[in-house]
Amino acid sequence: MSPLEYAQPQTARAAYIHVPFCARRCGYCSFTLVAGRDDLIEPYLEALARELSWLETPRPVETLFLGGGTPTQLKGPALRRLLAHVLKWHPLDREHEFSVEANPEDLSPQTVATLAENGVTRISLGAQSFDEQKLRALERQHSAADIRHAVELVRLHDIDVSLDLIFAAPGESLDDWKSDLEMAIELQPGHISTYGLTFERGTQFWNRLRQGHMYPVAEELDRTMFETAIDRLDAAGFEHYEVSNFARAGKRCRHNEAYWLGEEYFAAGPGAARYLNGVRSMNHRSTTTYIARVLGRRSPLAESERLDDGERALEVLVFALRRREGIDRVWFEKKTGMSLDSLVGEMLQPLVELQLISDDDQRIRLTRDGLLVSDSILSRFLTGIQVATSLGQS
Repeated sequence: MSPLEYAQPQTARAAYIHVPFCARRCGYCSFTLVAGRDDLIEPYLEALARELSWLETPRPVETLFLGGGTPTQLKGPALRRLLAHVLKWHPLDREHEFSVEANPEDLSPQTVATLAENGVTRISLGAQSFDEQKLRALERQHSAADIRHAVELVRLHDIDVSLDLIFAAPGESLDDWKSDLEMAIELQPGHISTYGLTFERGTQFWNRLRQGHMYPVAEELDRTMFETAIDRLDAAGFEHYEVSNFARAGKRCRHNEAYWLGEEYFAAGPGAARYLNGVRSMNHRSTTTYIARVLGRRSPLAESERLDDGERALEVLVFALRRREGIDRVWFEKKTGMSLDSLVGEMLQPLVELQLISDDDQRIRLTRDGLLVSDSILSRFLTGIQVATSLGQS
């Protein structure tokens, strides 16, 4: 008998697998990973195979995403075992999207060939920057030449390329960021993600910030960099389809869109979060604890919560509003069973008056100004609804 709560029939068509290995941890990184612990790869693969077997029957998916960590930290036989375990339990539909995260320095001809042979259609490359000084400041191990070489290798196998870029690094100028955008565009990827550097509690960058050894860029420069990305990528033919994501026609990340649209999805590995049968759950973040629990035939779950109708509707609202299409009222009510206006009507009007959200009575969207403060807007919805609920007003 499976020790998991989700080994039962359901309708999810997406799966995420967390691979926690990296050569080192960058100073800004708060993700679930272990650095310099390749000795854990074999027990991790054994634990992952066992956790996946608790599904009890293969669950075909339309989108599959291997993230981390760095999945391509695994080489040769280990990478092939990883792919075999995952594809045994999550076979791919014919028109699938199979994404794998990679660092530029990890991609060899053999690694890319292995990924292609196993149905990978999309590689999300952690480029971050083409500026050598900025890469060192971000504690990245690759060079601009490594990025270009990786893209060339991937293209040989007709795999789509997505580039991740970071802006607002300490000491970065607007011209530096414009240069990064131009060099990314020159490589003609199908997809680009841009992220403003954040100082997450518990990271080395957070500690340096607190100690006065590192400083963020000015807030106005941060905003200008984001707007520059929107304008330049739009001019280059990229659709700005989500707050941080830009894609050429037909190259959106279908897997991430499943998250933003409130679809259910499987997940496995340390720290992996899933949403199935109305239950949101997450595995233990410690890789060693995850391995010990699973190999001991115990559940790896650290958290599990069944969402009520209001909580589910709120999640759909917060994630779907990140998409540039915004939220259609009819779609939202059909999806959640709740009307958009009954959920956030009172909070919506002030945001419309501030021109942070547009509302044509059919659909609400973040405006250009709203995009610049999207995290604050979404937090306002979360806080407002939670307060109203505690007061018995919703």
